[in-house]
Amino acid sequence: MVAGLAAHRDSDDANQIYILDIASGGEAQRVTNSATGARTPRFRPDGNAIIYSTITWPGATDEESNRKLVKERKAVKSNVRIFDSYPVRMWDRWLDESQTHLVVQPLDAGAKSRDLLGGTNLVKSPGFGGRGAEGSREEIDAAWSPDGASIVFTATTERNTSAYAEHGQDIYRGEPERIAQATGSYGRLQFSPDGRTLYATFSERDTNIYNLDRLVAFDWPSMNNRRLVTPAPFDRSVGGFAITPDSKTIYFTAEEFGHEKVYAVPATGGAPTLAVDPERGVITDISIAKKAPSLVMIGRWGSSVNPVEIVRIDPAKKTTTNITSFDVDAASKIDWQPPQHFWFTSSRGKKIHNMLVVPAGFDATKKYPLLVLIHGGPASQWRDDLSFRWNYHLLAKPGYVVLLTNYTGSTGFGEKFAQQIQGDPLRGPGSELNEAADEAVKRFAYIDGTRMAAAGASYGGHLANWLEATTTRYKCLISHAGLVSLETQWGTSDVMYNREQMNLGPFWEKPEVWRDQSPSTYAKDFKTPMLLSVGERDYRVPMNNALEMWAILQRQRVPSRLLVWPEENHWILNGENSKVFYREVENWLAKWL
Repeated sequence: MVAGLAAHRDSDDANQIYILDIASGGEAQRVTNSATGARTPRFRPDGNAIIYSTITWPGATDEESNRKLVKERKAVKSNVRIFDSYPVRMWDRWLDESQTHLVVQPLDAGAKSRDLLGGTNLVKSPGFGGRGAEGSREEIDAAWSPDGASIVFTATTERNTSAYAEHGQDIYRGEPERIAQATGSYGRLQFSPDGRTLYATFSERDTNIYNLDRLVAFDWPSMNNRRLVTPAPFDRSVGGFAITPDSKTIYFTAEEFGHEKVYAVPATGGAPTLAVDPERGVITDISIAKKAPSLVMIGRWGSSVNPVEIVRIDPAKKTTTNITSFDVDAASKIDWQPPQHFWFTSSRGKKIHNMLVVPAGFDATKKYPLLVLIHGGPASQWRDDLSFRWNYHLLAKPGYVVLLTNYTGSTGFGEKFAQQIQGDPLRGPGSELNEAADEAVKRFAYIDGTRMAAAGASYGGHLANWLEATTTRYKCLISHAGLVSLETQWGTSDVMYNREQMNLGPFWEKPEVWRDQSPSTYAKDFKTPMLLSVGERDYRVPMNNALEMWAILQRQRVPSRLLVWPEENHWILNGENSKVFYREVENWLAKWL
């Protein structure tokens, strides 16, 4: 049994793929020699070849020609970026002519690699691209057929239309032939163990700002008989999925009410049933052993008070059992409590889900300030899990109660609930945050309603800036990567068209939402002390937003502080920088609460 991984050793110019014999042990052996690095290896079913992703320059058809082009480009002494179409940036890097390709590497000694896409008409298309990946190069979802004779993958030929349209991901086979196309995006390709069916997730593309990922199936190899495996009325988005060895049942994960749960559905399609409903936390990354005599399902489970461990999942007993226990003892010694869940009905008649986290040493007879923490997205949710980006208990530790509200637009509450933010990006969710704070104060006597603050990042930062513009109820605010105006964000972000969808059209045709729901429109009302934070390499919410917000606060003489992270992107990833961020947040809250 062997395992493959991408690694960068001292003698390597870039990441390469190494394989290790798990049964016998020993030294890992390098099997690739890519000038631009290799990543995401996937073994052919017989174990004698892998397919991996790499960066390739236009005109390259194999590793030798790509290496020559890399060398030529390094020798060029001029430096300019030239573009003929959108997009020009992605996440934290400027785009260039390079592409993501798939390369087949036989594992026989001395065998040469083969670029599956090099020189094809597909990659010559001006709109060719893979799936946008946050924090990395574009990825191409790929899978080997069970007999090892075919490779299927997803790609687009419409990326260059993204300034004025959404583009989807189609399914291709081989070298390459498009075998499935629809108005939407396919992903997470996976074959049934018996080799008769190809499964994929599919998200419809229409005028809505959000659509569920549903599971679809095709007969293989004909690619006929496309059918929905998780049709309506099932109202949750499919996450990861795994197929039983007999090819009769599919288990998948889906978000719901702050958790991620395991569902089961017949492989032929039908009504999914809840298979494992964890009391707390989230189950992710499930897989099923293909040759075990009985069902063996493995996954990851963790919660906000349980660091992630590998678990065995038993759908019959509806339980999980730890396989690893790396952090169980350490976690048991920490003074922390699982979040309390509660719901309320908003003034707009919507049921809104919330979680409440209390600090270490909590005493219900005392009074605590309230920190309203705002999630990003908006198509995401606050989950009962551990996060380093916004760690609930680390924020609560100085003596705050933390409120986590899943406002309109959040996922895990049905497709319609996530879609209803369209045309109302900030005002509606902002009012729900305020109402949630009022409900928490009313419901929990230990919350001091006279001392409240709010904080958020990304879309949560947009909403924090909106609260600056529209209320003085909070003693202070914190915004990381927040927009200052909807037009500014539209014109400078690395993604554009879906912002027009959110606001019901371009600002020159439908100016109402763009103007009415931009924080900068209400600059005269800025009064609340505010901490701003931004990464210089953030192209999702570029730094100009924070600088414009900072300019208004300074012009209005509002007490404010600006943190600029030269090496960070949309997230603060460096550990030492994260320490500084949490220290600044703690000091800001202490100063004003």
